[in-house]
Amino acid sequence: MTFPQFVYRNVVRNKRTYSAYFLSSAFSVLIFFVYALFIFHPDIKQGVTSAVAVQLMTAAEVIMYLFAFLFVLYSVSTFLKSRKREFGILMMHGMTRSQLNRMVFLENMLIGIGAIILGIGAGIITGKLFLMIGSRMIGIDSLSFYLSFKALLLTICAFLILFFCISLFTTILLRVNKLIDLFQAGEKPKKEPKASVLLSLFAAVLLLLSYYLAATTTMGTILFRILPVIAMTIVGTYFFYTQLSVFVIKMLQKNRFFFWKKTNIITISSLAYRLKDNARMFFMVTIVSAVAFCAVGTLASMNIMNKQFKDDYPAAISYTAMDDQPVQQQNLQQIKTELNNKGIPYTTSSAVIKNVEVASENTGYRYPVKDIDIISFSDYKNIAKSAGFDVHEKPLTGNEALAMLYSHNQMEFKPVMYTLKQDKIKLNAKKLSKNVAIPFRAGLIVSDELYKKLKPVKTNTFTGFFTKDFEKTAGIAKKLAPEGSSYFSENHHYEIQVSGTMYQNQMNMFKTMLFVALLIGAVFFIAAGSFLYFRLYADLDYDRRQYLTIKKVGLTDQELNKIVTQQLALLFFVPIVVAFVHSAFAFMALQSYYSLSIVSEMVIVLASFLIAQLIYFFLIRYRYLRNLKKTLI
Repeated sequence: MTFPQFVYRNVVRNKRTYSAYFLSSAFSVLIFFVYALFIFHPDIKQGVTSAVAVQLMTAAEVIMYLFAFLFVLYSVSTFLKSRKREFGILMMHGMTRSQLNRMVFLENMLIGIGAIILGIGAGIITGKLFLMIGSRMIGIDSLSFYLSFKALLLTICAFLILFFCISLFTTILLRVNKLIDLFQAGEKPKKEPKASVLLSLFAAVLLLLSYYLAATTTMGTILFRILPVIAMTIVGTYFFYTQLSVFVIKMLQKNRFFFWKKTNIITISSLAYRLKDNARMFFMVTIVSAVAFCAVGTLASMNIMNKQFKDDYPAAISYTAMDDQPVQQQNLQQIKTELNNKGIPYTTSSAVIKNVEVASENTGYRYPVKDIDIISFSDYKNIAKSAGFDVHEKPLTGNEALAMLYSHNQMEFKPVMYTLKQDKIKLNAKKLSKNVAIPFRAGLIVSDELYKKLKPVKTNTFTGFFTKDFEKTAGIAKKLAPEGSSYFSENHHYEIQVSGTMYQNQMNMFKTMLFVALLIGAVFFIAAGSFLYFRLYADLDYDRRQYLTIKKVGLTDQELNKIVTQQLALLFFVPIVVAFVHSAFAFMALQSYYSLSIVSEMVIVLASFLIAQLIYFFLIRYRYLRNLKKTLI
């Protein structure tokens, strides 16, 4: 038997241990290849949305590649630690250090090349399906299957370099100790796990503080808190597994009533060692899973922005004229003609926006406000009613004012006082208007009496076209807004927003980002499952000896099933539950960014991941029990 044949058979014999790592690597190659198919597809280069989709997928390629590098490196290093006994046997039979390095290098390359072939093969088979789904989500015509040579070459070269570098790196890190140490690697009695009370308390304080900061986050503080909260959560999670979890187990062991009940003595004692031995693995699974949950959840929550779109853009088409040139009336007539040609019923409402000079203000802005836009309460009321909103505000009198709500996602409002240059009129805006009148235009709403008295520096005329089915306005007024749905013309002095086109672009963008996030989230989640799988099978020999000893003193099959199920459930679900808790508080912070509730979207995302984890758990439990019982018969 030649040396390459020996390497090949060595990998095949350990296929059970390597299977999750191999399939996860192949899945990473598959998703990387699918992204490359999109990036290099000749029909996806046109349009603003398509260009952004290419940029997002290029960024996803980089994220995927970096994660794949870390995943493969961690996996290979874990396998090497679990094979010390095997290395001892080989060296006892005459294998040299250079041959051992060569064997490890060839094994890694063999698995890597196999993963590349399987991943690309699966990508070619399923490529058309991914292109169909992706094209629908991006909002372009159905993409025909196109096998790009560049996509193929990029995937092969990228992952060949990845597996080659890691294979070379692991041979450098491979430590060969004395033969007796290699043989006793799995036989040495483990030291009793210990936990520091101070570090356990430190972990609890960090996690509780990060949860409190996340739960009390507002739109004004979210940008300042996000990095400290993430840092505290990561550090707190690490010490949670290495210290706090062991401390809790020790406390349970002191509870004699609970600890000595039935099989709890075996489950809890074994759990203490598993938590300590697998702390780093639990930490990685938790962080990777939390990233996957948050990525998909954040993108899913963006659907709320689409739900509140009608509230942010009350008019299907908003046209603001900056002067009284004849072209303004021509533009408005053009919009009316296009609406009539499409058979879209509509109503119009107008408002004259007065721009007045400000003498002083106490808004707290870094730069002083020189002027401000003002509309009358009657115009605000008419616009709101045309959009189908209820006007809850009482009519303004005297110098009362309302700050115009320009978006439901605007920052926290603080009462402001403006002193106008005209007669030193003071306008005290204590509240925001309940509805958006003119999208993304900050200003004030004043009483009709005061509005008539104001002498503006300049005036703008807003005209809103209102219809129940604003989505049908997509594509209208293309000539007036050549750069997109929202456009400002310096030459013709007008602003225009077409809600239908904006909504279509926003939905396409949302679907594209969700498509990218779902694929990345799937890779992260499968990788997290792989960590658990090969950690479980790395301890299989030790578990066999342990359960065989216990069975000799009367352990029944039913009790064995119960113990194994409990330990596997803790192994699989402790990191996931912790990741769920992290994600839940992250979503609470995210909620501050939206005026509508995102609870339903978050529940769907977390429930989907939980169902996937349950399916994976029962599959692995069945296989693990079957392999375990083979040696106990």
